[in-house]
Amino acid sequence: MPPAHEIRPRALPLVWHRPPINILARAPPASDQRREIMEGAAQTIFSNVGQLLAEEYRQLSGVGGEVLELRDDLATMNALIRMQSEAEDGAVDHFVREWMKQLRELAYDAEDCIDHYKLRIRARPGDGVRARLERLLGTLLPRRRLAREIGALRARAVAISERHARYGVSRDALRRSPTLLPAAPVAAPASAPAPANDADRHLFVGFGFAYQAATLAARVMKARAGEKGDLKAVFSVVGFGGLGKTTLAMEVCRQLKAEFQRQAMVSVSQAFEPIRDLKPLLKRILQQVAKTRNDDEGALDDIDRLDDNELAAKLEESLKESRYLIVIDDVWNVRAWYAIESILPENKCGSRVIVTTRSETIAKVCSAASVGEDDIYHMKPLNLEDSEKLFLSRAFGSIDATCPNELKEVMDNILKKCGGLPLAIISIASVLARYTSSESIVKWETICRSIGSQMESNPTLEGMRQIVTLSYNNLPHELKLCMLYLSIFPEDYAIGKERLLRRWIAEGLVQEQRGLTTLEVAESYLEELLSRNMVEASHFNYNKMEHSYKVHDILLEVMVSKSLESNFVSLLGGQYEEMSYSIIRHLSIHGTGQGRDSRHGVEKVNPRHVRSLTLFKCKLEGRMLLNHLGKFTLLRVLDLEDCEGVTNKHVRYACQLRLLKFLSLRGTNVSKVPPQIGKLEHLQTFDARETCLDGLPETITSLSRLERLQFSNRTMWSGSSGIMWSLPRGLSKMKALQEVGVARLGNNAKVAQEMGELERLQLLSLYVGPDSGGPDGEVLQQLALSLSKKSCSLRWLIIGDTSDGKALNFLHRIPSPPRLLEFLKIDGAIDGLPSWVGSLSYLNCINVSFTALVDDQLFGVLCNLSNLKIIWVERKSYNGHALVARTRHNFPALRDLEVTADDELPKVFRFEQGSMVKLEKLNVNFADKEKSIHGIEHLTNLKVVHLMGKKDNPALKCALDQLKADSKRRPESNQFQVVATYY
Repeated sequence: MPPAHEIRPRALPLVWHRPPINILARAPPASDQRREIMEGAAQTIFSNVGQLLAEEYRQLSGVGGEVLELRDDLATMNALIRMQSEAEDGAVDHFVREWMKQLRELAYDAEDCIDHYKLRIRARPGDGVRARLERLLGTLLPRRRLAREIGALRARAVAISERHARYGVSRDALRRSPTLLPAAPVAAPASAPAPANDADRHLFVGFGFAYQAATLAARVMKARAGEKGDLKAVFSVVGFGGLGKTTLAMEVCRQLKAEFQRQAMVSVSQAFEPIRDLKPLLKRILQQVAKTRNDDEGALDDIDRLDDNELAAKLEESLKESRYLIVIDDVWNVRAWYAIESILPENKCGSRVIVTTRSETIAKVCSAASVGEDDIYHMKPLNLEDSEKLFLSRAFGSIDATCPNELKEVMDNILKKCGGLPLAIISIASVLARYTSSESIVKWETICRSIGSQMESNPTLEGMRQIVTLSYNNLPHELKLCMLYLSIFPEDYAIGKERLLRRWIAEGLVQEQRGLTTLEVAESYLEELLSRNMVEASHFNYNKMEHSYKVHDILLEVMVSKSLESNFVSLLGGQYEEMSYSIIRHLSIHGTGQGRDSRHGVEKVNPRHVRSLTLFKCKLEGRMLLNHLGKFTLLRVLDLEDCEGVTNKHVRYACQLRLLKFLSLRGTNVSKVPPQIGKLEHLQTFDARETCLDGLPETITSLSRLERLQFSNRTMWSGSSGIMWSLPRGLSKMKALQEVGVARLGNNAKVAQEMGELERLQLLSLYVGPDSGGPDGEVLQQLALSLSKKSCSLRWLIIGDTSDGKALNFLHRIPSPPRLLEFLKIDGAIDGLPSWVGSLSYLNCINVSFTALVDDQLFGVLCNLSNLKIIWVERKSYNGHALVARTRHNFPALRDLEVTADDELPKVFRFEQGSMVKLEKLNVNFADKEKSIHGIEHLTNLKVVHLMGKKDNPALKCALDQLKADSKRRPESNQFQVVATYY
């Protein structure tokens, strides 16, 4: 047998390469709904390994040939993985699944091999000639071992290839042949197919859909009065799969039957191809229009002989003088819409088109030339009351049914998982309809606990799984793995935006794109998932300046099932207490948060292959694992946010993990970070917020790849005793830094100067103090110059003053302000907002606290900013008697005014006519003070007024009564909600 380096790969079938996929392009559909493999994951892994191998080749003396051969084999497997991803239903059988599993595990092991090389063989940055020579001589045995490992990996690749060739999967079998979905007839809307049969449709409409249907129908009719009221207008209904978009569109058609006598409804598929599928779609529209026109049966005898252009002409002739309503159901891509739109005739009869889609992007494109802000309707989930009624009606067979007391708690938990998704509610209720006695509680609890696995095996729930999975199958390869990665997080968990994006980057899930940073690419991934309604915005935390996101529980169950089957994520603890795994790559421990963690499974964890470790509310389990943290040598992500039981000892262990890219100690009780943290040469993110740390070691400046550095002590905002970390000298060595906060600038002008050398800095949270000198001192002058150098990079700036003076007046003398700022917080006394703030055309949110502004020093500077959407006024920000939004303060984009200060001033909030015309939310804290609000009638776009304060405050009660009366005086469609929170 030839030596390992002479092994050549056998001819592998079905091999060709394709260009990279654009992140916003539509991925080919994976239409087999029982496919539970991770083709996107493996494709990305192979790509990452290939990059690593190419990067390390020149330094890997003696085994370079083997590296090249392994890289070629991995490229071949990459092509096979991608072809399998695009295969049609019948091609993905049990054999293919097993074959892909073997390839995927081979790719993981190849990546482990490269990581071990980086740990044990590669020279360290900063090593001199002697150190490199010593390392070369000292690693002869590891190099030989690596060569053997590569040879073994390549031998496995050849064996997998031979096995594939032996059992044979032909090239033609892997080609996909998508077909158009059948149409849903509108001539008899009640007979429409999934997602709801006739009974379910009536249930939908009865519980929560009646209002939504009436709202959309009113919008469709109201459009006639608009500028383009006589022309065709397009309305888009957008929402997650299973919300009932099709049912809503059908109900609108029914309600408007008298207004639009010419109606049609056609469904589009993920695989819609205009050249192939436009003709049958045209035929279906013509057939339905003919029925609603009561045409003779022979009028369409020649329809099969007509080409696309002739069919389009016939449709135009049929509808040129008719007022029509056509529903285009389930549009998946822009190309399909443009093709369909081109054949819908324009007329001046007030015709309408309704498009349903899961994508916000598609909705905006479809309705781009329509009538106004109301042309996109966002489907809303059912509220809890309607969800319960719908569930009981389906489970117990009666609209007036009640739930036995013994089953009430389980039902509440099931409805919580359903999250207002009608399809999920009806599907699960149908399963439980046979178990409605109080003795059936065990069955109900089993279904509730195992919805994910039940969707795989229960025929009643399989349809729901298919509809939910469609959205995942339609994702590009790059986004599939990012979506699966969310299965690491528990149900209802609010995932911080930066935390998620930085983890994606650290795991190598974000591909490089020319002209963009990896963070910008990651943000585009998240935006695309939001647009497709795969994730939803949870909230924006004003106090922590953080956006967070959630995944619907039903979709999360599907993602967990896919992740577990493909061995991408390993879950332990909580509902996964009984799970066991042979090889673990991404480990997530879910604690109960109730002080009763279980040891089951944790003591069996093999740390050898683990790349990420995440602990949620863990105590005993967490300590058991962290005590052996040093054995997790391949760890890239260590996320201990809010984990109890983390000690300084565990931090020392973490500093031995040389491959770490992401380290979060946020919310833990650690009080010291050792100097050894400077040896984590690959570290990109270090989050040490809300800890007991009083500072960071100066060796932190050795982390040349660190991009995000966040710090805060729990006592930071507790007055004079608050602890704040002072920036060290040597900051300029951290060339990769993009975020720094929260930090303090002492009396060292050199540190202030070094900040200007951080060319990639985008977020800065910095406080000056009495030792920083006055506004004309050298330190603050240098800081002003450094901020000027950030005029083209800085996006977020929090600048504060811990002294009692007005050190922040130095902001008035910044030579060139950071003009790309999107968020600005000024925290400290200042003689009015700097005039340059009024020129920040990208500013989205401004926060002021302790600024002691008066008169028009707040609104007068900000009122013309074209993108300003949020103004947040905190404590001691305004010292005037009345905070007045004057007529000249028109605020072209302002949506949200938050006044959370509990101070005596201002006592009056007044809005003059023409001010803040687009304001939607007003939040005012009355505390126990006497305050009042005037001119609310001038805020014509107001949606919500939220008042906070002491319950026994008569001024608060008076304001609530007055606001409710003001709302009732408005037309019903323009009323606003009044909410009170007491403390």
